[in-house]
Amino acid sequence: MAACSFRRSIASQLSKVLDLPPENLIKSISAVPVSKKRRVADFQLSIASVREDNSSDCLAPDLHLQAQKLAEGLKCDAVVSEISAGPGTVNFTINRELLAKTVLRQVLKDGSEYGVKSELFSTVPKQKAVIEFSSPNIAKKFHIGHLRSTIVGNFIANLKVALGHEVIRMNYLGDWGMQFGLLGVGFQLFGNKEKLKTSPLQHLFEVYVQINKAAEDENTKKLAKDFFRKLEEHDEQTLSLWKQFRDFSIDEYIRIYKRLGVHFDEYSGESFYQEKSKEVLKMLENKGLLQKTIKGTGIVDLSEKKDLSSFSTVMRSDGTSLYITRDLAAAIDRMNKHNCDTMIYVTDKSQSNHFQQLFQILKLMGYDWVERCQHVSFGLVQGMKTRRGEVIFLEDVLNEVRSRMLENMASTKTTKEIEDPMETAEKVGLAALIIQDFQGLLSSDYQFSWDRALQSRGDTGVFLQYTHARLHSLEQMHGNEQLTDINVACLQEPDAISVLQHLLRYDEVLYRSSQDLQPKHIVSYLLTLSHLAAVAHKTLPVKGSAPELAQARLCLFQAARSVLANGMKLLGITPVTQM
Repeated sequence: MAACSFRRSIASQLSKVLDLPPENLIKSISAVPVSKKRRVADFQLSIASVREDNSSDCLAPDLHLQAQKLAEGLKCDAVVSEISAGPGTVNFTINRELLAKTVLRQVLKDGSEYGVKSELFSTVPKQKAVIEFSSPNIAKKFHIGHLRSTIVGNFIANLKVALGHEVIRMNYLGDWGMQFGLLGVGFQLFGNKEKLKTSPLQHLFEVYVQINKAAEDENTKKLAKDFFRKLEEHDEQTLSLWKQFRDFSIDEYIRIYKRLGVHFDEYSGESFYQEKSKEVLKMLENKGLLQKTIKGTGIVDLSEKKDLSSFSTVMRSDGTSLYITRDLAAAIDRMNKHNCDTMIYVTDKSQSNHFQQLFQILKLMGYDWVERCQHVSFGLVQGMKTRRGEVIFLEDVLNEVRSRMLENMASTKTTKEIEDPMETAEKVGLAALIIQDFQGLLSSDYQFSWDRALQSRGDTGVFLQYTHARLHSLEQMHGNEQLTDINVACLQEPDAISVLQHLLRYDEVLYRSSQDLQPKHIVSYLLTLSHLAAVAHKTLPVKGSAPELAQARLCLFQAARSVLANGMKLLGITPVTQM
C-alpha cells in the first residue's frame, strides 16, 4: 500500500526523535482529507496521540508548542519535502513526483486488493465469522426492514471477505411457529397448487391475509392449533405441505436475491430448531435456570438481584418453544458446527432487547463465546411507497427503481444506445437505493425519497455510477492497456494532486469501516472521489493533450476508476460501464 511506505518512512524518522518504536507511531500518522478551500499536506501526526502520559488535561497551546518543537527537530528527506506544525499536529508533505509515482503504481499493481493489503490490518487476526442477515418470514410481507438487513449484512460480509476473513452468510428464515397453523388451514381452504409453484410469496401472502380475517373464529383457531400440533408431531401430510411452502419460497427468494447481487451459503430457519429447543429447555432446567410461573410458562430470571425484575419467557404453558428458545438453540448449534470466532446478527433496532436477553441467557448458561456475538442494529425507513401504494414485496421495490431509472435514462439526451438498458437501469437503481441507505449511521431512521435517491447530480448512487461509466469510456476511447511508464512530472496540477491525496487515504477509510462496521465512511469517500475525478476530468483533458501528458492523465483516471469500482463492489453495487 502506497500510504504504508510513506507512513513507515515518517514513523522511522519520528521514532529517532521521540525515542519510540516506529510501529507505535504508525496509527498516529494519518492521511489528511482533501480540502476544497486550500492546499493541504499529505499526512499529519497528532501530538496528543503519542504523548506518554496521554493526559487529556494538557492545554492546547502546550500541544501547539510541542508540535512546533517536534517539527523543528525533523528534517526533510527524499520522501518528505515539507514539514510544518499545525494546532497540535505536525504536517508532512510528500515529494510530489514520488507521491504520484508510488500511488499510481500501487493502485494499478494491486487492482482489487488496493487498500486491503495495508499494514493497518496487520495486527487484525484473520477470523471466521457467521453473519445472519435478511431473514424474512415465509408468507408475511418481505418488508423494507428486510431489504435493509439484506444490504447491510451483504456489505459486512463483502468487507470481511475482502480483508481475508472466512465468512458464512446465513439466512435464518421465519419458517415455523403458530402462523403456519393458520397458513396450513388457509391453504386447505383457499390455496391453489399452481399459484404456489409460480408465485409462492404472493400467493401465500394472499392466503394468509384471507385466513387472518377468520382468525378470531373459534373453529378456525382450533383447526390452526391442530394443524400446527400435527406439524410439531411430524405428521407426514402436514409436513409435506409445509415443506412445499418453504421450498418454493426459497426458490423465489434466491431469484430475487440474485437481482440484488446477494447470495447465501446457508438457508437455515426456526424449523431446524424445534427439537433442539427442547434440549435447550432441559439444559436450562438442569442448570437451575428455568423457573415456572403460576400460569405454567417457563422463564429465566435475568435480574442482578434475582428478584425477577427482569426476565425472559422461554416456554409456553403447553411446553412448546418460543422464538427466543429457538434462537438459543440456533446459536449453540452454529458455534458447535462452525466453531467461529464471531457471530453477527443484522436486524432492525426494535430487536435490540431480544438480543440483549439472548446473550444474557447464553452467558448464564456458561457459554463464554457469547462475548464474541454482536447485534448490528439499524433504524427504520419511512415513506417507502411505490406508485401503486404500500410496498409489500421486495420485488416491487426493485421493479419500481428499475422503471423510474429507465424513464430518467430515456429522458436524458446523453444516453447513448446501451446494449441492455433494463440491466443497466437495475444496477444504477440499486446503487441509488444502497447509497441513500448507507449515507448516515445505520442506527438512525431516515425518510426515503425516490427523487432524492435518483438524482444524477449530488451525493447519490446514480452519480457514482455515472462517474464510473464516464471514466470507463475515457479509457475505452484512448486505449485501455495498462500504463506502466508514465512521466509523473506531468501530474503536478492541484486537481491531479487532490485525486492522488484522496487515493492515499483509502486504506484508512477501509480500516474505520472494518472497526465499526459502518458503511458511511466508504460512501462519503467514494462520493468525494467522484467529485474530485469530475473536476479533474474537466480541467485535465486527455483529448488534445501532448502524448506524454495524455498518458499520465489517463493513468490518473484509470487509478481513480479502479478504486471507485473496488469501493462500490464492497457496498454491494455492480459498477456499470455505460449509461
